[in-house]
Amino acid sequence: MRNTNFKKVTLAGLAVISLLSLVAYFLVNKNHGLQFSQDSAERRAAELMLRAEKTAFDCQKRKGLEPEKNQFDPNHTGLIGLEQSTMTTTLGRLEAKRTTTNPNLAALLVRLLKEAGLRPGDSVAVAASGSFPALLLAAICAGQSLDLDLMLVVSLGASQWGANNPEFTVLDMLESWQDSGLNKYRLLAVSWGGEDNSGREYPEKIQRKIRDRAREMGLQILEPRPLSLMVREQAALFQESARGPLKAFINIGGNLVCLGLDSSILELKPGLTKVEKIPPAETRGLIQEMASQGLPVIHLLNIQGLVTRYGLPWDPQPLPPPGQILSTKGQDNGKRWLRQVFLVYVLVSAALVVIFYFIHKRRGQKAL
Repeated sequence: MRNTNFKKVTLAGLAVISLLSLVAYFLVNKNHGLQFSQDSAERRAAELMLRAEKTAFDCQKRKGLEPEKNQFDPNHTGLIGLEQSTMTTTLGRLEAKRTTTNPNLAALLVRLLKEAGLRPGDSVAVAASGSFPALLLAAICAGQSLDLDLMLVVSLGASQWGANNPEFTVLDMLESWQDSGLNKYRLLAVSWGGEDNSGREYPEKIQRKIRDRAREMGLQILEPRPLSLMVREQAALFQESARGPLKAFINIGGNLVCLGLDSSILELKPGLTKVEKIPPAETRGLIQEMASQGLPVIHLLNIQGLVTRYGLPWDPQPLPPPGQILSTKGQDNGKRWLRQVFLVYVLVSAALVVIFYFIHKRRGQKAL
């Protein structure tokens, strides 16, 4: 009798241990790759981005724009624009725009730039659409954290919920970010944006305002021309302005000059990518032009694909703390063996439960 009770207790105990172990395993592995980065440059970039977002939000408040009433920006980043405005060029996806405000996108860009072989002082060209101002901010923070020579050409048009507020354009955002200490980049020029990069969709009043603001800031406006000429002009501007040879190119958004007209652009993976096809000059975008010169390309457009590829959350509310980013293989190796041992333990425990159950059942049948 005592032996039977002992077996029952053992069986029940093993069952409980196995169940708890299984639950614990899945809880541990739910986000096993997300941990705080051990890379100081990654953490610094994320912290810079979070601080700049707060500065942008406060800047809007000082302008009387009441950003706290923006229902589309629950995280109060100051980087989510309007559903419609006179500067809206195309449709946009709100969740994608909010996803890009995660400060750990800046940490990710630090990692990708390092993977591309960038070192302090290297020159990096950034062509950005106003559709994703948070990604522009992430690039600036990554560049400052790595002490890169970052050169920008920014398109002023924006899709829905981008930098499409005429009272707080991407130029206003850049100015607010400088107030937070982000000043180690060079804004070389701006372009109009829009369907053919002419800005013709904007009312004349907005066009005048943009021209006046650019003149006030001493900025060149790149006027619309045939695609091949615009690509050549921007590539030459970056090359001539670099403090040494160009080392990488970052594309942000879907500006015509960057993407070009060849359908092969749709095959590009987001993030650090390999450009397989270089189209003819007539349809080639700046992405392919830079790739043809042997430059590593970081392509930031398909946001859902980007965060899926690199393990960042989609539309996080609230924003994750700065520095929480998917571990690299090297960082994750230290814990991988522990998870494997844990899994073996769970499987062995489950197997023992099954074995004890059948032994106990068979002996019970023999006793009958």
